[in-house]
Amino acid sequence: MLEHLLPPLNDHNLPWMDTIHPIVVHFVIAMALISVVFDLIGALSGRRNLFEVAWWNLLFATGAIFVAIIFGQVEAGLANPYGASRDIINIHSIIGWSLAGILSVLTGWRYVLRSQDPLNLPLAFLGADGLLAALVLLQVYLGDKLIWTYGLHTVKVVSAMREGLV
Repeated sequence: MLEHLLPPLNDHNLPWMDTIHPIVVHFVIAMALISVVFDLIGALSGRRNLFEVAWWNLLFATGAIFVAIIFGQVEAGLANPYGASRDIINIHSIIGWSLAGILSVLTGWRYVLRSQDPLNLPLAFLGADGLLAALVLLQVYLGDKLIWTYGLHTVKVVSAMREGLV
C-alpha cells in the first residue's frame, strides 16, 4: 500500500548502496576490544594513562553499538535469511542487543569507578572486561558466518533468491 514511498532495493537487496551495519560495527568491535586490552595493560603495567584511553573507547563503543544495531536490524529484515542462517541471525541479534546492555552497564560502572579512583581498576571489572571481549569475538564469528558462509546481502545470493533458487 505504501510501497511506492519506499526506495527500490538494489542488487544487494538494500535501499542504499551497500551494507552499513558492518562498517559501523567494526568501530564497535575495535573500540570495545581496545578498551579491554588497554585496561589489562594499564592494570598490569601500572600505566594508568591507559585507563583514560580505555574509558573513551568504551564510551564511544557504547554509543556506536546502538547505531550498529539500528542498521543491523533493518539490514537483517531485508536479508531474507534462509536455512540455518535464520537461527544464526536470530542469535546474532539477541547477542547484539545483550552487548548493548552490557556495554551500557560497564560504561556506567566504569564512570563510577573513574569518579571514585581513576588510578585503580578492581579485578571484578577486569573480569567483566573479559566477558565483554568473549561476547564481542562470538559476535564477530556469527557475523562472519552470515556473510562468508551464507552470503547474506551478496549479489549472487540475492540474485539466486530472486530467481527462487534459494
